[in-house]
Amino acid sequence: MADQQIPDEKGAAAGAQDTTGEQAAAPTATTAAPPVDDLVSTRHTLRVGRRTLRYTATAGRVVLREEVYEDGTFTGVRPKAEMFLTSYVLDAPVGSNRPVTFAFNGGPGSSSVWLHLGLLGPRRVLMGDVDELLPPPYGLADNPQSLLAESDLVFIDPVSTGFSRAVEGGKAQDFHGFQGDIESVGELIRLWTSRHKRWMSPKFLAGESYGTTRAAALADHLQSRHGMFLNGVVLISAVLDFSTLDFEFRNDRASVDFLPTYAAVAHYHGKHGRRSLRTVVQEAQEYADRDYPWALSRGNRLTPADRAEAVRRLSELTGLAPEWVGRADLRLEHVRVLTELLRDQGKVVGRLDGRFTGPATAGNAETFETDPAQDALSGPYAAAFNHYVRDELGYENDLAYEQISPRVHPWSFKDFESKPVDVVPRLAKAMRMNPRLQVHVAYGYYDVATPFRAAQDTLAHLELPEELLGNIEEAWYESGHMTYVHEPSRLQQSTDLAGFVRRASGSA
Repeated sequence: MADQQIPDEKGAAAGAQDTTGEQAAAPTATTAAPPVDDLVSTRHTLRVGRRTLRYTATAGRVVLREEVYEDGTFTGVRPKAEMFLTSYVLDAPVGSNRPVTFAFNGGPGSSSVWLHLGLLGPRRVLMGDVDELLPPPYGLADNPQSLLAESDLVFIDPVSTGFSRAVEGGKAQDFHGFQGDIESVGELIRLWTSRHKRWMSPKFLAGESYGTTRAAALADHLQSRHGMFLNGVVLISAVLDFSTLDFEFRNDRASVDFLPTYAAVAHYHGKHGRRSLRTVVQEAQEYADRDYPWALSRGNRLTPADRAEAVRRLSELTGLAPEWVGRADLRLEHVRVLTELLRDQGKVVGRLDGRFTGPATAGNAETFETDPAQDALSGPYAAAFNHYVRDELGYENDLAYEQISPRVHPWSFKDFESKPVDVVPRLAKAMRMNPRLQVHVAYGYYDVATPFRAAQDTLAHLELPEELLGNIEEAWYESGHMTYVHEPSRLQQSTDLAGFVRRASGSA
């Protein structure tokens, strides 16, 4: 509950002064006012068991600046972006150096609203779950399982998402790519850490989806560029090597890595009778380990008998008709699978969360108009955040809060020209540089966007000495891409992350 609005950390009224300490120049008739931070802070409490957490929430935009050199001569700094963040800092004795976790989602193009109001923050959205979705305008409640009990929190919206934008006259495209994104998010983390005197605090990154791609590269960037060594990295619904998700160019690896997820989704929708989820997934994992890659590798050398056996086995595991599997040449592209699985019921299955379904646009459709899981999620989170940021955090901005922004596309992967996007080497490098760096990986069984086997396959190829492999821990949830939509999973994941932060901080 908010108590009162308070001045910003420098004692000035929020937004009244550039936080570099320099007085902003007065605008003239021909020059626009230079951008300044517009942070607003409020005081709140959160009841966690028998404890009452007292904390300061700060929301607003921080101006990023870049050094300017002309002919090798330093000529000053100039603003380049205004990045929105929401931070939560628990009241604690000076010098206590609590852990701090920097969190973001993915996309590219997603704001941090999902991790913020779904799992980690002190307030959370109320939306219900599959078959029990709440109607608009949904709801908002305290989150007694918030990671704030263990760590201060900073939620970051990359440029062009949320309220973050390039400065007036600046080029947003400079931030719409792998390297520009890493550098801008890394700079905001450096600024926040320095301004809040938190270099001696245990530090964590928490990313979801493309946010895991960002987090893996950021761990390397922060350590290599700024000497900011981390205690832990949390990867939720991870994608570190994009070749595991790419069905194009006869890439059989994707078909293999998606298979156990197809089996899990088929189980959820009743295609495996009374058999347990664990048993079904284990059988799919075993088939994906050996027989399936072999069958795909044979191509037209596969004998009719072996092909018939592969069709039969894939049909059993996925719940798809043998005739359909045969016509697909054993290669099961995920969107086609999601539109085929419940075709006889006139339904399509969600990609972000295979538990969700929606009506098919046509009886012979091979794709869906919208993802039923995304449809269920977007409204509750938009309503909750737009209310929360203004009514409870006191931040006002007439810009649209870009929950998922199309403006970042086309996203630039020029750093990976002619090869798949792969940050596995950067994560491995960060772990070799910092042998105390711990990694927590969270999987959703029904996540058809970033399937769990793809992440496992990727992590199995980290170039690490054997003694560092124990720095990686895994957690499984009976949910989808946003693991925390399923209430039992949210509760368990909150417990798991709290334990991870305690262990990696050395306070367990």
